Amino acid sequence: MDDSGGQKRFKEIEIDVPASVEKERLDRYLGSLDKVGLTRSRVQKLIDEGKVFVDGAVVPSKYQLKGGEKIYITVTPPPGPDLQPENIPLDIVFEDDYLAVINKPPGLVTHPGAGNYSGTLVNALLYHFKNLSSKAGADRPGIVHRLDKDTSGLLVVAKKDEVYLSLQKQIQEKALKRNYTALVCGHMPRDEGEIDLPIGRSIKDRKKMIVTLVNSREAVTRWKLLERFRSYDLVEASLLTGRTHQIRVHFAHLGHPVFGDPEYGGREKYQRGLFAPERPLGKKLLELIDRQALHAKHISFSHPVSQKDLSFEAPLPKDFKAVLVLLEEEGR
Repeated sequence: MDDSGGQKRFKEIEIDVPASVEKERLDRYLGSLDKVGLTRSRVQKLIDEGKVFVDGAVVPSKYQLKGGEKIYITVTPPPGPDLQPENIPLDIVFEDDYLAVINKPPGLVTHPGAGNYSGTLVNALLYHFKNLSSKAGADRPGIVHRLDKDTSGLLVVAKKDEVYLSLQKQIQEKALKRNYTALVCGHMPRDEGEIDLPIGRSIKDRKKMIVTLVNSREAVTRWKLLERFRSYDLVEASLLTGRTHQIRVHFAHLGHPVFGDPEYGGREKYQRGLFAPERPLGKKLLELIDRQALHAKHISFSHPVSQKDLSFEAPLPKDFKAVLVLLEEEGR
């Protein structure tokens, strides 16, 4: 199916599993449904790609249904030949034969999905680099970790499979360090702290993540105060785990959403206190930055081949800088 722009659309399928379905493998069950219309192997691929959710959680193909669950499936066209290189400018901070470090601008989707099959970072990578690791999947060549579309900053790209596996291991062992700069609404209670709260997908809105004990995974964010303004705090946030939307969800849960965040309360019309965007200062800030004020500023890791310690920093983009300048002018 094509949209008006000629791009392939994704399709979402919602299934209520009857109570009578019990102890049947997830992939076998979905492959037998006319409503789904997919082969079992295609279903397994979607499950492996994290596009099948059972009661809001990602589960393996061999998961045995209990009956009564709710299943969501995002069916996307198989990537591969349709994924084209595109001459999209890249800010390449570092590159050698094994990997590259990219400073991603805000507004650029990291990898194809949910209708974005062109204009992504992956399309740009395919144009600029001859070789990319395929370990992350055919639609995510080279992608070791992702950034949200409207989050700017550094991410590392693997050119070879063994490099990808090594970097993934460093992430799992917390040896690959990622530090973000964020402007949060209101004032944090201390100068530094740690947020250790599990994160899972919301059953009410599966596009969003929430702090929950149900079908969740460990999520830990360390933070420290960098600068305090009249109604906002500038903080450094360090990821000890890498869950989807982790920083945004954690600070929103504490009542201090990242400023400008449209999904987690950072630009809602009515918020408590002086940082409400409908107030004069908030309105001025939102005119300067049309996204969450979140930037992946620093990344460090051990080079998988040379074993040399590498460390990189990316300056704040113009919109984020403009916000801080205005806050300085408005006074603390």
